[in-house]
Amino acid sequence: MFVIIGYLVVLGAIFGSFALGGGHLAALLQPYELMSIGGAGLGTFLVANNPKVVKATLAALPTVLKGSRYTKAMYVDLLAMLYEILSKVRKEGLMSIERDVETPAESAIFSKYPAIAGDHHALEFLTDYLRMMVGGNLNAFEIENLMDNEIETHHHEGEVPIHALAKVADALPAFGIIAAVMGVVHTMESVGIPPAELGKLIAAALVGTFLGILLSYGFVGPLANTLEHKLNESSKMLQCMKVTLLASMNGYAPQVAIEFGRKVLYSTERPGFLELEEEVKSRKGK
Repeated sequence: MFVIIGYLVVLGAIFGSFALGGGHLAALLQPYELMSIGGAGLGTFLVANNPKVVKATLAALPTVLKGSRYTKAMYVDLLAMLYEILSKVRKEGLMSIERDVETPAESAIFSKYPAIAGDHHALEFLTDYLRMMVGGNLNAFEIENLMDNEIETHHHEGEVPIHALAKVADALPAFGIIAAVMGVVHTMESVGIPPAELGKLIAAALVGTFLGILLSYGFVGPLANTLEHKLNESSKMLQCMKVTLLASMNGYAPQVAIEFGRKVLYSTERPGFLELEEEVKSRKGK
């Protein structure tokens, strides 16, 4: 929603000020210039990226229209779920969660938290490391190193569409200049026409530069920034699970372990200590 609002603000500010200043909006309507710049940008995107990157970018673009699901309520659910899992481990032993880990879709614990269970990557991350804890063959240092490598891989993979869009955004102003130069060439070969017609050709040429810069800084570039924010949020969720599980492996009680996870969250989504404690207590009897 904010992406659409932002685009409307950009268009309203630029075209509105132009019209209020006495400009004629029809002069900016140059479909061939737009086709030239947009087509060149698309072609560059296809040349510079393999099919995997193209597919990843197309899959990531619709997400910019959705609001963030990494809210305080979601993190409260996550920490409450981790508390319940770790409490069961502390009372009944690691083998008590083996069935939950192997078949999370049938788990009584995971079924209470559909927002977490519905995130395939987060659920896989959690169950994989719980499975390693159940196996008991790795110590906390080895698992921490493996977690760090997986989170880093997740982050690098998520950066692929971001970098692809950023490269296109960087190229668009240059394509605008190319379109403008082509317009100037067309104008120079038409010097014999009346001045009024010549002025239209010059205006059309200048619109090419305008469109290239507008598309780059007003549309494509911000998309890359939005995807980067979403990637950081998803990585933060994995980091929260990581420090909570490691704290448990190092011998901390479940209530203390989830405090480790709470402290790594961004301040805008982090629940307060008492708020989380009350929420965990209220769910014990459910």
